[in-house]
Amino acid sequence: MVERVSGTGAMISRVYVARERHALKSARIDVLADLAARVRELTEAVLHTDAPDDEIAAATAEIAVLTERLSAVRREYPPVAQLDEHGGVRQLASPVGGELNPISPPVHVEILPDGAGVRGEFTLSAVYEGPPTLVHGGVSALILDQALGVAASANGTPGMTATFDLRYRRPTPHSVPLVVEAAATRAEGRKCWVDGRIIGPDGKPTVEATAMFITPRL
Repeated sequence: MVERVSGTGAMISRVYVARERHALKSARIDVLADLAARVRELTEAVLHTDAPDDEIAAATAEIAVLTERLSAVRREYPPVAQLDEHGGVRQLASPVGGELNPISPPVHVEILPDGAGVRGEFTLSAVYEGPPTLVHGGVSALILDQALGVAASANGTPGMTATFDLRYRRPTPHSVPLVVEAAATRAEGRKCWVDGRIIGPDGKPTVEATAMFITPRL
C-alpha cells in the first residue's frame, strides 16, 4: 500500500508542479470556502427568484462588479491541498465535494473504519434537477464516480477511472436526504474494482455503479 501511495503521489506532484498549482494554508481555505458557500446560495436564489425585472437588473450589475473585483488577481489553475494518507488528493476545486467549487454538489464522503469502504449523507437542491423533482442522471453519475474513486484510495489502490458502468434502478429525488456508499471488491496489480450506490430516503438504491480504477505508472 505504501508503494502505491508514494507512486501515485509522485505522479500527481509532478503534474501540479508543472502546472504551478499550489497548496493553500487552512486559514485561506476557510475564507475561500465561505465565499464558495455564498455563491452556492446565490445560484439557488437565481434559480428560484421571482423578483421584479428592475431588481434582477440591479443585482446583475452588482454581481458584475464583484466578479471584476475577484478577477483582478487570479491564478491560471485552481489550487489543491496535500495528498492524504490513502494516496488521494484533497482536491479543493473538485466538481463533487470541492470546498472551493461553487457548482459542486454538497457531498462529503467519509472513509469507514479500516478502509472498509466509504459513505456520505447529502441533500441535493433543485439546482441539480433533471426531470421535475428528480436529480439529473449525470449528476448521480458524477457523485458515484467520485465516491468509488475515494473507495479505491481507501483500499490502498488509488487510481484513475478506467471503466464505469451505471444501472439506474429508480428515479433519484432531490431536496430529500440521500446516501452514497461504495467499497472495493477486489484488486489485482494496479487495478481495483469498486461497487457503489446511491440510496433514496426509503432505503432503496436508486443508482448502482461498478468501476475499475488503475494506478498510474511513474
